[in-house]
Amino acid sequence: MLRRKLPVGIEDFEEIRKEEFYYIDKTGLIRELLNNWGKVNLFTRPRRFGKTLNMSMLKCFFETGADETLFEGLSISREKALCEKYMGKFPVIFLSLKGVDGLDFENARDMLWEVIQKEFRRLQYLLQDERLSKPDRENFSSLMTARVSDSVIQKSLSLLTEILYRYHGQKVILLIDEYDVPLDKAFQHGYYEEMAALIRGLFGQALKTNEFLQFAVLTGCLRVSKESIFTGLNNFDVNSIVDVEHDEQFGFTDSEVQKLLADYGLEEKADVIKDWYDGYRFGDASIYCPWDVIKYAKKLLADPCAEPEAFWINTSGNELVKRFIDKADKTTQDEIECLIAGEVIEKAVRLDLTYNELDTSIENLWSVLFTTGYLTQTDRAAGGIYKLVIPNREVREVFVLQIKEWFRKITLADTARIQRFCAAFPAGDAATIQDMLHDYLWDSISVRDTAVRSDRKENFYHGMLVGLLQSRENWLIQSNTENGEGYSDITVCTPERTGIVIELKYADDGNLEKECLQALEQIEKKKYAAGLQHRGMKKVIRYGMAFWKKECMVVMAQAPDQP
Repeated sequence: MLRRKLPVGIEDFEEIRKEEFYYIDKTGLIRELLNNWGKVNLFTRPRRFGKTLNMSMLKCFFETGADETLFEGLSISREKALCEKYMGKFPVIFLSLKGVDGLDFENARDMLWEVIQKEFRRLQYLLQDERLSKPDRENFSSLMTARVSDSVIQKSLSLLTEILYRYHGQKVILLIDEYDVPLDKAFQHGYYEEMAALIRGLFGQALKTNEFLQFAVLTGCLRVSKESIFTGLNNFDVNSIVDVEHDEQFGFTDSEVQKLLADYGLEEKADVIKDWYDGYRFGDASIYCPWDVIKYAKKLLADPCAEPEAFWINTSGNELVKRFIDKADKTTQDEIECLIAGEVIEKAVRLDLTYNELDTSIENLWSVLFTTGYLTQTDRAAGGIYKLVIPNREVREVFVLQIKEWFRKITLADTARIQRFCAAFPAGDAATIQDMLHDYLWDSISVRDTAVRSDRKENFYHGMLVGLLQSRENWLIQSNTENGEGYSDITVCTPERTGIVIELKYADDGNLEKECLQALEQIEKKKYAAGLQHRGMKKVIRYGMAFWKKECMVVMAQAPDQP
């Protein structure tokens, strides 16, 4: 059984190959790129789908002095003519902009310049040879340490390609990973226009009519519109999640995942991994999130009973989903409910946007959720209309979490309303509880799962009710705890020593009254009320509640020995 180390968080191709980490061969990207490349090639994929590792692979293949042993046994090594012509033949500039962030433009600008300076320092061998003129060496040396103006930053990559060309006598390959991160951070922190202008100048001078450039490859999550930062580029080739070309080169295919599981003796986990981490459709390929697969496989090797987790989701604050849910109108809320229930919705999607367009309409946010991996397509688009679904259980979890946080925020903000609702429980006012619950259900986004058993469909309503009751800080609220002769759904103890026991049912057939009566019978049979009396409650009120979609019924009864 193969037991190579699993490369969690390792994005350096050379390190993976030299240290003998497990590697799923994506060198076919080199062949595909060389057989059909444009002057500027942009690949857009969601985060954590192997973009940085692929860019590191390109650098290792093309850069002068390439170590051919890194590619031994990989598919590109069988392309003898391509390797002979291109491997190790080019000076390479490689920048990753994923760390360019800042609360204001000045900090972000300095971080961008530090990334560029780091590449100057990596290439400082250029100073050790007379092939460069003295002015070129002096200019290069000063840029390794100096703090410079915006105009110098914008010229820096163009200058570096020229110096590299003069030294090597060969045109330069420019690799820019996560090109859109500085724009994303700028949009979040309110300095988008300044950063867009800086990036536009930097890319414009390096990519447009640059006679020293062989070709460039850029990666990112969002396809920022050409007019925004790529103005004037005529040979601009974009490959996105809807394109068939390169569709298997980012992320893991089903056959690749099955082989990985077989290599580590984890075949019995295939269905769980598929349910949680598969479901993305890139072009014609069904794709797993590689970050999740590797993280969970490594965890299983340490603990065979480990449960799957939302690894991909936990690497981001998921601001897009928060923003989307906050802006959702009633129609959009209903569409979100359909998605969470596993249904398909149809939407017109824009594949290129500027960041400052994201909040101009809810339709633009649909587009961004699609391009960044929170939604995927079930089939090819027809007439620009895409059939969208939530790809897997992991992403569904983030929608559910954000919906719960959103609902809690909006309900607790209306203190008078929530106080009136809670006060109805010890007062025995079932009619008010029912009316207000109906209103809350109408206002909420339901996260019922149509594919599960009825007893599990109660979970959404259970969680919603507990969240509402927890607004009373001096109430003791317990959920699914041992009480009487069983486990009651919800119990409440108030400082006035009034006990409240609530049993919830989901009415699959829509017969709410029948389910309410069954709930009350269960409270009586399991002696839930008696359990609260034994805890010192002077009065115990019982509520049977039944739900069906956004309908509800509430029936109240006191314990038989109480007036």
